[in-house]
Amino acid sequence: MIVKEKVAKLRELMKMEGIDIYYIPTADYHQSEYLPDYFKARRFMSGFTGSAGTLVVTMKEAGLWADGRYFVQAEKQLKGSSITLYKMGQDKVPTVSEFIKEKLPENGVLGFDGRVVSASTVDHFEKLIASKGGKTKEDKDLVDEIWEDRPSLPQESAFLLQDKYTGAKTEDKIKRVQNAMAEKNADVCVLTSLEDVAWLLNLRGYDIEDTPVVLAFATVTKNKVTLFVDKKKLSADICKKLSSAKVSIKGYFDLGSELSNYTNKKIWIDSAVLTSYYKKQIDKSCTIIDEKSPIVMYRAVKNKTEIKNIRYSHIKDGVAVTKFIYWLKNNIGKIEITELSAAAKLRELRQAQENHIEASFGTIAAYGPNAAMMHYSATEDNFAVLKNEGMLLVDSGGQYLEGTTDITRTIVLGAVSEEVKTYYTAVLRSMLRLSKANFLYGCTGASLDILARGPVWDLDLDYQCGTGHGVGFVLGVHEGPHGIRWSNTGTGYAIVPLEEGMVVTDEPGIYLPNKLGIRIENELLVQKGKKNTYGQFMHFDTITLAPIDLDAVRPEDMLDDEIEALNQYHAEVYSKISPYLTQKERTWLKIQTRKIKKA
Repeated sequence: MIVKEKVAKLRELMKMEGIDIYYIPTADYHQSEYLPDYFKARRFMSGFTGSAGTLVVTMKEAGLWADGRYFVQAEKQLKGSSITLYKMGQDKVPTVSEFIKEKLPENGVLGFDGRVVSASTVDHFEKLIASKGGKTKEDKDLVDEIWEDRPSLPQESAFLLQDKYTGAKTEDKIKRVQNAMAEKNADVCVLTSLEDVAWLLNLRGYDIEDTPVVLAFATVTKNKVTLFVDKKKLSADICKKLSSAKVSIKGYFDLGSELSNYTNKKIWIDSAVLTSYYKKQIDKSCTIIDEKSPIVMYRAVKNKTEIKNIRYSHIKDGVAVTKFIYWLKNNIGKIEITELSAAAKLRELRQAQENHIEASFGTIAAYGPNAAMMHYSATEDNFAVLKNEGMLLVDSGGQYLEGTTDITRTIVLGAVSEEVKTYYTAVLRSMLRLSKANFLYGCTGASLDILARGPVWDLDLDYQCGTGHGVGFVLGVHEGPHGIRWSNTGTGYAIVPLEEGMVVTDEPGIYLPNKLGIRIENELLVQKGKKNTYGQFMHFDTITLAPIDLDAVRPEDMLDDEIEALNQYHAEVYSKISPYLTQKERTWLKIQTRKIKKA
């Protein structure tokens, strides 16, 4: 069934149910960023394969909202679908809310599946349409009635992450949450984020591709924890260890009945994560504390054991990426290499590393103009063959028992123009300027974003996304609450002060539609610096280790301190990565990490 037919079928169902507008987000029961196939309803209905976006269908129109990462991709994939692309953040482009308010008729009905829409979003919608006498209908998953071969929910087995990796026992983590609850006089804390549940119980799994989590909920009270999960996913050993930590286990779909049993309790929820369906199960006699889970910050600030392991994971990942760049540079033009085979080679090199679990997201291997699409994904039906000219952008990462990695390198495959070198050097300068920032405690990502964006802005260009995001520990590669972004870019994480122990990416870029894309990305660890009468100073330590291609660098465009920072970085790369390489690879890496200077 083609997209037009799916939309027409949806309108038939909407008419039958008395629904004027139907809202389809990119979401599951946990408001996850990446989804199991079962929950990819927006993708099924629209044909747009990006990892973020919102589809809204009226009786006469259909719109897909996507952010700047996906403009080029969405335009291509929506062509001929009858769905209009709304480019988020652009002049005169209505938001989803503005569109719904304008298009909803008087006394109209806005429909959606309340199990996948956050409670805060539904509260917003109800207020939005009240002036028109509108109401919501949230008990209809109309896409399910169209999706005949819908995949089943994942059934993968879970595993426990050992204390030598996490640095904290499950019992201690539970106590930490209970202490936070006591400060707010909360009787119950409801955890619906998959990452929160995974962190609390040191529980990991394979239910979402490239994100090692298990589909599960949890509730924490003053004296116990209840895990809501498909019990078949848990081994006897896992059940035994959870039991010893006073964790009881119920079925995955039992959270609703559990919540409905609470009366006269103070219940801590996050309405941005808890879906509307579950919030409405809570009895009216209960008092709601609506704030982010305390675990959000606990996850963000890594402990000493996690940091030690993360550094080691980046050495292993750096070895894989360095070997990949060596292989690519030495084989381009000699054997056929495609975007797909390049990504497969990198995956093979990561899998060879000890304690590798899986990728941390789908590898973006984008050649030439394809790199202008920030989240481009080659497919068996659509991929480019690489030539010994131009550049290949590779954004990739790995999940290891010791940590989660995310790295981008734009690799020169042959001759490039001076214009391209100008762009490449600007991106490099942007990345270096942020990485060597010295700043007072209290600064947020919004405070520092201009350091990275400055060299790109100097060219009258911009990248329509944030500069960086937090990274989880053997969890999601994109993690809040911190990030590097100025207030008007992108969506996602709240702006909070950067704390010692946080990990954040540094990934500025330049993207010229249908022409080129350049991105260079390292991960940074937030650390304390000097403390004096002016306050506590902070700085970053770069933990990503892999060579940055010098073949497109114009040293004359760089400041002296930027050249020094690059040379110091490359010296560290060679020192830490070369022991794991062959002699030929070491000789090559020595050249790739050579000192540069102005002519």
